[in-house]
Amino acid sequence: MSPEDMKSLLRERGEKTEAYLSVCLDAHPIPPRLKEAMLYSLQAGGKRLRPVLCLSVASLCGLDPERAMPFAAAIEMIHTYSLIHDDLPAMDNDDLRRGKPSNHKAFGEATAILAGDALLTDAFGVLCRCPVEAENLLRAAVALALAAGASGMVGGQQLDMAATGGKFMTVEELRSMHAMKTGALLRASCLCGALLAGADTAVCDAVSEYGSSLGVAFQIADDILDVVADTETLGKPAGSDAAQGKQTYPALLGLEESRTLAQQYARAAQDSLKSFDGVDADFLCALAQYVADRAA
Repeated sequence: MSPEDMKSLLRERGEKTEAYLSVCLDAHPIPPRLKEAMLYSLQAGGKRLRPVLCLSVASLCGLDPERAMPFAAAIEMIHTYSLIHDDLPAMDNDDLRRGKPSNHKAFGEATAILAGDALLTDAFGVLCRCPVEAENLLRAAVALALAAGASGMVGGQQLDMAATGGKFMTVEELRSMHAMKTGALLRASCLCGALLAGADTAVCDAVSEYGSSLGVAFQIADDILDVVADTETLGKPAGSDAAQGKQTYPALLGLEESRTLAQQYARAAQDSLKSFDGVDADFLCALAQYVADRAA
């Protein structure tokens, strides 16, 4: 698949996710200011990589992606909550997110915390709207909860906070931390698409490996961009990792070796899908290359 065709399908599935996200909070009454804060971050843009991964793997495994949409939207809700909380003064203390004031800058810290809490909690109500077999939905919900919780994203954030301020980490320690903080939700986005479709163990293992390798390539590219891109391009403060004393791949390996490593993980992601064919497999392989090439 050409890069142009990949971007077209990424945009198409991202736009469908946007449409669902715009109405997914309408089923129950929410205090107006809280809902405004939730939608402020939920509708802040982005490529919707995680829900697109879920939809694409579901399609790869034979499930109509429309049936996976509530679950894909829930993944984005959880991702958005994590960004709101990561930006708080007690965490990364970032004033910008996707080119706009961070949620706590726009609505105050208390409302930002509650908006994040609500997005996380409501996500599990939204994903229950998936019209798939109950056993498949339950397995996917458990996988998502594990990826988002203490053994995944939240635990990774704790490790990141502990390492902030110049504490030395080895490359393996850095990879393990990011496998929890960033990689767990990317991996789960892929795995949950397969689980919703009722895929067998071999397929689930293959797409999980794809998601894990993609997650490393994604994190390395993000680390590089924090060094070489400007604030306008990033949509958040450039150089914030170095300013906070965070360990990154460029800090440990240098830019060129980091770029090489990102490409290696992109190829590993592609290799995980060698037994698959069709549009969705081609798309996922092209997407892995795109993720690594962001920092080329």
